[in-house]
Amino acid sequence: MPAFAFNRQPVALAWFDTAAGEPLLTAEQAAIGAALSGPTPQPWLWLAPETAAGPALPPASVRGLRLHCAGGGFSGPLRCGLPLPLHGESFDRIIVQHAHEYGGDQLLEECERLLAPGGRLWLFSLNPLSPYRWRWRKAGLTFRDALSWRLRLQALGLQVATPASHLGPLWRIGHERAGNLPSGLRAVCLLQAEKRAAAMIPPSPAGRRWRPGAATA
Repeated sequence: MPAFAFNRQPVALAWFDTAAGEPLLTAEQAAIGAALSGPTPQPWLWLAPETAAGPALPPASVRGLRLHCAGGGFSGPLRCGLPLPLHGESFDRIIVQHAHEYGGDQLLEECERLLAPGGRLWLFSLNPLSPYRWRWRKAGLTFRDALSWRLRLQALGLQVATPASHLGPLWRIGHERAGNLPSGLRAVCLLQAEKRAAAMIPPSPAGRRWRPGAATA
């Protein structure tokens, strides 16, 4: 599988391994754990920075593939580039944890291809409206506001299921009390989108036509 040349340097996502980046990944663990531990085990795909720590998952939910960005492509149980050597519509859940800020729009197009009808995509992105943006401004990462990501997902045919939610710190690297944080100014924006299957058009009901003079029982 030829390696895909990302439009950003591989060191860009290394920012998440710094003292400023780690709190964002920590704040996202609970949401990722909830996304992967559904009531029934379904295949999932998780694309993440190399340093992202995984949440503790019950054994029934461990039925998926985790890849991280490294060396101009992805590594993990398999090493590859884009397009991913995986069958289309084979994952019920896909977690994109900042990997699109490294791989660009082509990565989201690939996620749409791999997502099964009725499946859901979780997109964790940097929030450019947050004061925390000054801590990643020189890291070489790509980021957009929530509306731009929403429009991009809709252009791919995905239905954004819920309003954007926000996680992580506001400005301080250390712990900040959640009650004092305006939610829309937190460092991480989370969008969820569904791939909805087109419903078949039911046959039209047969018309009942009354004819004058017809015999009645």
